[in-house]
Amino acid sequence: MASSESQPQPDEAERPEIEPIRLPTVEEIRGQDIWNNCFVRSAVSGVMGGGLGLFMGLFLGALDNPLMQEEMTAKQQFIFTAKQMGRRSYHSAKAFAVMGLVFSAAECAVEKARAKHDMTNTVVAGCVTGGTMSAKGGPKAACFGCAGFAAFSVVIEKFLDRHT
Repeated sequence: MASSESQPQPDEAERPEIEPIRLPTVEEIRGQDIWNNCFVRSAVSGVMGGGLGLFMGLFLGALDNPLMQEEMTAKQQFIFTAKQMGRRSYHSAKAFAVMGLVFSAAECAVEKARAKHDMTNTVVAGCVTGGTMSAKGGPKAACFGCAGFAAFSVVIEKFLDRHT
């Protein structure tokens, strides 16, 4: 009978452990207030997009082969590749920075105006970003850019499942 006393009772084993509610500290509240500022969020997204574009440009620029590769010396090929990587990095960084800035600013502005955090904000921000990025191609390109980037944004949001 001593062995039955050492086993936990079924009520004790099934009872979940309740953790106390922890209130945010003053620093956490200040950090949230700073991050909820649309200007800060957009600037950070632009800088991070630029960094991503920089690395993508470096990687893709290194893959470019010169047309007259057989006729070039190793030094000429190295110089060509370095210049190509620099050009690609600059253009990719600029494009991704603008894309991140515009998307984040549009999403934040729509979210603040609607006072909701849902998929509609993402669709509108995607449309604004796609239309802005392809506006130089004319109205038809802007419409296709709007639709394409909005659809891409929805797919990414569904994949990340942020809005539940």
